[in-house]
Amino acid sequence: MRTDLKPTLHRLSAASLLAVALTLIACKAPPSSTTPSALPAPPEIAAGYRTDLQTRHADKHMAAAANPLAAEAGREMLRRGGSAIDAAIAMQAVLTLVEPQSSGIGGGAFIVLWDGKTVRTYDGRETAPAGATEKLFLQADGKPMAFTAAQIGGRSVGTPGVLRALELAHRKHGRLKWATLFEPAIALSEHGFAISPRLHALIASDPSLPGSPDMAAYFLNSDGSPKAVGTVLKNPALAAVLKRIANEGPDALYQGPLAEEIVAKVQGHANPGSLSLNDLKGYAARERAPLCNDYKRWQVCGMAPPSSGGIAVAQILGTLQALEQRDHRNALAPLKPVKTDKPAGLEPSPQAVHLIAEAERLAYADRAQYVADADFVPVPVKGLVEPGYLASRASLIGPRSMGIAKPGTPPGIKVAYAPDRSPLRISTSQVVAVDDQGGAVSMTTTVESAFGSHLMVQGFMLNNQMTDFSFIPEENGQKVANRVEPGKRPRSSMAPTLIFDRQSGELLAAVGSPGGSQIIEYVAKSVIGLLDWNLDPQTAINLPNFGSRNGPTELEQGQFSPALIQALKAQGHNVSEVDMNSGTQAIVRVRDAQGKVSLAGGADPRREGQALGD
Repeated sequence: MRTDLKPTLHRLSAASLLAVALTLIACKAPPSSTTPSALPAPPEIAAGYRTDLQTRHADKHMAAAANPLAAEAGREMLRRGGSAIDAAIAMQAVLTLVEPQSSGIGGGAFIVLWDGKTVRTYDGRETAPAGATEKLFLQADGKPMAFTAAQIGGRSVGTPGVLRALELAHRKHGRLKWATLFEPAIALSEHGFAISPRLHALIASDPSLPGSPDMAAYFLNSDGSPKAVGTVLKNPALAAVLKRIANEGPDALYQGPLAEEIVAKVQGHANPGSLSLNDLKGYAARERAPLCNDYKRWQVCGMAPPSSGGIAVAQILGTLQALEQRDHRNALAPLKPVKTDKPAGLEPSPQAVHLIAEAERLAYADRAQYVADADFVPVPVKGLVEPGYLASRASLIGPRSMGIAKPGTPPGIKVAYAPDRSPLRISTSQVVAVDDQGGAVSMTTTVESAFGSHLMVQGFMLNNQMTDFSFIPEENGQKVANRVEPGKRPRSSMAPTLIFDRQSGELLAAVGSPGGSQIIEYVAKSVIGLLDWNLDPQTAINLPNFGSRNGPTELEQGQFSPALIQALKAQGHNVSEVDMNSGTQAIVRVRDAQGKVSLAGGADPRREGQALGD
């Protein structure tokens, strides 16, 4: 099979990596629109839409990430014979440097992994410090704090988990030595990387950044202006940290001088948190049972709680399948997207948007009511995805929008909780990889909001993951499931996903996206594009984003025709055109007529990523 990938060096060099970054296209973002207060704007600003991306093809292996330098590091590990998780670790290390606003070693991650025989999932979600209480984000008058007041500083920092999760997965599935995986990130940190258009835009748009001395010294010029696109940033402090992690393992972060510095930063801030040395030392990543559900002739596997992503995607797909079984006029397959003159090039039909948005309303209603850390609250996971329950939910979908959906009553409810009405935010990144042996990984990784807590320690950002808990611990005397509790993991929308052919059991695709609470919408759209509309991965990712978080029907700004908008309004939809800043990556295994298997990959045109393979 011919590949459309240009040859690259088998050894990473700073010069070649800088060249990749400097070729990124700077696109002007469309003007933003007002977003309803109940559904806040995306956690990262939009930075344009590239029209130069095509599906990439490879014969042996492939890696995709939201930054080309990270994708190159992942491919380098695969070229050395590494596994998919080896590639993911190398990509995460590079993303810590080149995409600090989104993820890094000071944050957390969820990993869905296929080792060729079994689907495994690893939970590296941050945990609440032992000193945290459910009143963490309440003011003296009992009202919830403003989000920025909660975010900036030590109050919002949870115990980081990503390194422990990567360590656990590598111990079971890694092929290369742990230290090898950090070589690309160390080289880039020492020699420097070029500030990309996206990173520059995020630096320039962040009003809190100048208030962080470490961030200001790193990202800003002496006059306070943001460093220009193409400026070479060196990060020797991070290089030193990564060298220690490479040689000593994650203990280098969770114990000793670096741990002490993290704790001092958190507790010594004007908005202090309670993270302690004991919290860091005691953190443990967890292997959890994957959440796998049938969808037509496929099986879709994702994360169980504390992620809500796996449940919500399964509910959306299951509800749509129930609709199709009830009424074939609601089948998605005939509702294929049509060509338009918009940047995405395709537009879904009004009926497809209607059905998918209605299914999402129902899923988001249940998410707010029932989903939290299952180690702390009894989440009725089986009941929420049970086909009979989803059929009953599908019966609520009619020719007109239901507006605001109410949560259902799934089987297995043990405790009544109040709905979570807190804002929906996360800043994230996504990597996917498929290795020579057919193993695969989808990992979504995060520091929560853009640049996390704005606390920088030795060249990397600390998360503000605590703000993913409900700011309001109870309502009308009922506890909120996702309230703050010591040692608890905040609910997430992250939805790393693997898809299989149900009959043969073969891996079909690895997919996932960043994008805050809209992640669920982005992943559902891409999965439907791949499966129901038989689109190649790049075309499925390119599709305009749309959906509903149980509020307005959200359409990606500038990507939909007036005719579609009017058709939705005629069906009772409250339409809101907003920035929908996804960062989806997907790799699909393709089998030709002769039975030869190859790989096809895509990266989101709304960010800077690439899919690279051989």
